[in-house]
Amino acid sequence: MGSGVALFTLSLLLATHQAQSAIGVNWGTMSFHKLKPSTVVDLLKANKITKVKLFDSNPDALRALMGTGIQVMISIPNELLSTFSSDLFVQQNLSRFMGKGGADIRYVAVGNEPFLTSYGGAYQNYVFPAMVNLQQSLVKANLASYVKLVVPCNADAYESNVPSQGTFRPELTQIMTQLVSLLSSIGSPFVVNIYPFLSLYQNSDFPQDFAFFEGSSHPVLDGPNVYYNAFDGNFDTLVSALAKIGYGQMPIVIGEIGWPTDGAVGANLTAARVFNQGLINHLLSNKGTPLRPGSPPEDVYLFGLLDEGAKSTLPGNFERHWGIFSFDGQAKYRLNLGLGNRGLKNAENVQYLPSRWCVAHPAKDMTLVTDHLRLACSQADCTTLNDGGSCSQLGEKDNISYAFNSYYQLQMQNEKSCDFDGLGMVTFLDPSVGECRFLVGVTDKSSSAELMARWGIYHICIGLVVWALTRCYIL
Repeated sequence: MGSGVALFTLSLLLATHQAQSAIGVNWGTMSFHKLKPSTVVDLLKANKITKVKLFDSNPDALRALMGTGIQVMISIPNELLSTFSSDLFVQQNLSRFMGKGGADIRYVAVGNEPFLTSYGGAYQNYVFPAMVNLQQSLVKANLASYVKLVVPCNADAYESNVPSQGTFRPELTQIMTQLVSLLSSIGSPFVVNIYPFLSLYQNSDFPQDFAFFEGSSHPVLDGPNVYYNAFDGNFDTLVSALAKIGYGQMPIVIGEIGWPTDGAVGANLTAARVFNQGLINHLLSNKGTPLRPGSPPEDVYLFGLLDEGAKSTLPGNFERHWGIFSFDGQAKYRLNLGLGNRGLKNAENVQYLPSRWCVAHPAKDMTLVTDHLRLACSQADCTTLNDGGSCSQLGEKDNISYAFNSYYQLQMQNEKSCDFDGLGMVTFLDPSVGECRFLVGVTDKSSSAELMARWGIYHICIGLVVWALTRCYIL
């Protein structure tokens, strides 16, 4: 360990780590159009967000976070749990980034929802050994008193018809008892991901108002306790499950919670704003829940910071639309995080590609377009075109244009990527329709040559006498 880390250890690491209640965010990076890490960190700072959770230990992200004071949770993906070296992981992902002026890494997430039912126990036997080995490595590196290990669990790890009867799934009882005992002994919280949206999405009988925080006409009665929202009921079910294995006072952190804005019925800007603002107001009221009155979760990480257009849509098309910001760091709706700003502040100095789009050629027959659409949407993100999406009401020609443009932007506006056997063409007029936004990609490169090219093409377009309507096209 270097001298900087040693001094950091002496001054800070020996102190007992006290978690402060705060609203944080999940920073996922599965996007076709990635912002520079420095731009994302500036976005966090502008919005006074002091806690961020990563789904890996990306060195570029950690470098950008150095010296900011933002508290960081890094993660080890499930597929690495059986093979990684704990000593090497600590050296490469913690020690070299921490120290004076370094990244303030507070947590290491060992896997992500490794006990998820759909995994069929594939990762179950690797979690506890990985935890033990990592804790030993943290001790050797003099980081164990500051960096805490956690295991983010999905809410399907426990079950019950009413919160007071909550128990862990039978096949998890033994491992959860071991795991929670270890977490308690090292001063770590229990991290859980709670998604009322998924309860609503997966169950047509689920009362819609129970998913939000505005009160419900279908409250859940549990002895003397009454539950008016799904979050409180889910949280207290976990509290009961922990109590049944002897850890009823275990601190709890919400690792993921949020509401998507597109890609499904019920996933829209209004619902996302109402849910997230209701959640934040509920947490900041310090009301707590019936089983933990006056004691809200230690920390809550909203899911997510940015849209991730490259995520798998296996759970649903909404998977690509959880961000409170769009992929380019622009706020989707007004949201007061309770951190000092009344609303969200947009990312600045975003480097966009030139303002041009690929659309269906208005004079061409689209009879043979099917294969081209299949190609475009197999590689680019077309999820907003599906039922419930913000672009699902477009006409046939606009549907084609949206798919063409998504592929064109993915290919960094390569000229050939808008050909589609002559069915596509480039336009300078934004073809967006209502809430259906035709995106322009972003780039992490900027040069005077690109700017000159952009303006050169623009003036060529101005000089062309093309379609007589209000549009200007490059043929």
